[in-house]
Amino acid sequence: MANRIAKMKRTPDLFCEKMFWQGRKAYLIGNDLVRLVHLTGGGHIAEFRFAESSGMPTLNPLWTPPWKTIEPYRYRPTSHGARYGPPVIGRLLSGIVGHIVCLDFFGPPSEEEAREGLSVHGEAPVLRWRETKRRVSSRAATLTLSVKLPVASLSFSREVKLLRGESVAYFKETVKNERKADHFFQWQQHVTIGPPFLARQECKVAISATKAKTYPHGYEGKALLDSAREFQWPDAPGCGGRTADLREPLSRRGAGFLATALLNPRRKTQFVTALNIRHRLLIGYCFNRSDYPWVTLWEENCARTEPPWLGKTQARGLEFGSSPFLLRREALTLGPLFGTPTLCQVAARGQKTIDYVAFLAQVPRGFHAVHDIEIAESKILVRGPRDKDLVHVPASGLAGTGLL
Repeated sequence: MANRIAKMKRTPDLFCEKMFWQGRKAYLIGNDLVRLVHLTGGGHIAEFRFAESSGMPTLNPLWTPPWKTIEPYRYRPTSHGARYGPPVIGRLLSGIVGHIVCLDFFGPPSEEEAREGLSVHGEAPVLRWRETKRRVSSRAATLTLSVKLPVASLSFSREVKLLRGESVAYFKETVKNERKADHFFQWQQHVTIGPPFLARQECKVAISATKAKTYPHGYEGKALLDSAREFQWPDAPGCGGRTADLREPLSRRGAGFLATALLNPRRKTQFVTALNIRHRLLIGYCFNRSDYPWVTLWEENCARTEPPWLGKTQARGLEFGSSPFLLRREALTLGPLFGTPTLCQVAARGQKTIDYVAFLAQVPRGFHAVHDIEIAESKILVRGPRDKDLVHVPASGLAGTGLL
């Protein structure tokens, strides 16, 4: 982990400090178990891992691209276009790492929006975020960052909290509408895992999903999956008539895919997880279906050869949020998919707040897959296929969220 730390706010085992991560401005939030690195450029979360002193595996599950990133708000087409791509995609790729938020749209802008300077996944992941509050008490370390989206006329803030003795990060995010009219938009948590945590035959994905559909536009001629096909999670229709189990990442080098899964309407709390079996390391996110009914899955397995990808990138996106892979314009005109809305709304001059959590755990030997996750009053229960496969993750801060 990098590098330079300044302006300490610390107790013996709780802290929130300014730092530089690979030359970029960031905050390091930590307790006696875990470390979380939050960048200010684009608001990306670069690392979430166990501390070396914890005795747990210290692998960072979140994706770090194989190219050197910069602050995305410093991207200039003349200086950076050849390295990262044209502005519509290059502005995002110049700074992307780990977990980003897509706001107020998910995916590429329309042609007209692109001509006006908007880039993939909206304004939030390419602007500079600023500190609103930073506090360390005897029980918790808390960081709040915010950003204004001038084109969308939205204000966004994210609070991240770590409690003593827990491997859970508590997120509280708020969107405020600065307009005098209702606003319909997309709000997606673009979580991406990468190597060395992401490894073929060592990593398994689990999602509380049901119906699903493959992307209608292929994958730039290198698609793993057939286009525009409905299926039942996790068995997707692959190209050539084969079935692809989407729980198993990186099945074919030189290919990639996009697919959307509807989360289980019979559950209140949903989950996305990834498990590295060799390291016995699990990362998971839990959230309410009423907030985020969709997961979009993205995989890049050395398929894209243009800069900055250069045929070297392996990544799996677990992108939970308000929308499937529809463009915002399509979501407005086509309406619900599988009987489920594809946009969220914030009222005129109103605001909307969403709680979710991320957690890390080391699973027992022989634990090879996540079967289910339950939210209890003060813990997260992770169940495997066998009765003895049960992991308790302490989470005393759940009472202050909307997840119970």
